[in-house]
Amino acid sequence: MSYPAAGPPPAPRDVTVGPLDLAARVDDALAVQALAFGLTDDEIGVRRHIVLRHLATPGARALGATTETGRLVGFVYGLPNHRSYWWSTIVAPYLRSEGHEDWLDDSFVITELHVHPAHQKHGIGRALITMLTDAAVQPRSILSAIDAETPARGLYRDLGYRDLARPVHFPSARSPYVVMGAHLPLRRR
Repeated sequence: MSYPAAGPPPAPRDVTVGPLDLAARVDDALAVQALAFGLTDDEIGVRRHIVLRHLATPGARALGATTETGRLVGFVYGLPNHRSYWWSTIVAPYLRSEGHEDWLDDSFVITELHVHPAHQKHGIGRALITMLTDAAVQPRSILSAIDAETPARGLYRDLGYRDLARPVHFPSARSPYVVMGAHLPLRRR
């Protein structure tokens, strides 16, 4: 795997980051997400349908991180944002109240980014999100993350994402979230 000089750092030598047929590997991806995010079997079933529906959206793209044996240890996917999407309708009032509703327009939304816990802190998440957003035609990216000081949130800040609205409450979510946004390309170290 090679990157341009300004590209993301390479993943560990035994992991390759590249295009992923997420529809074909949705169960492998959700197994990673379940471990990284603590999903129940019922939540996995719901997310499976959501992922497959998202992948039918024009402009949706996915990348995966796989070991030499082909095991999926991380993935990211996203799509051009549209105000009619469920996520946008939920976060719009929060963004509006903070004066950031315009971030819903002309943005690429990172829908999911997860790395298997045994493979975290090796640059895989950084490589996944940076490669995905480097291919976006939109001038900025938005995402939501749990509103806590987690390693993921630290990564997003390091890449240039900033808090746009918090706390954001999604229906049936156990914890509050934060909506973050960054101008593209993402910041390099």
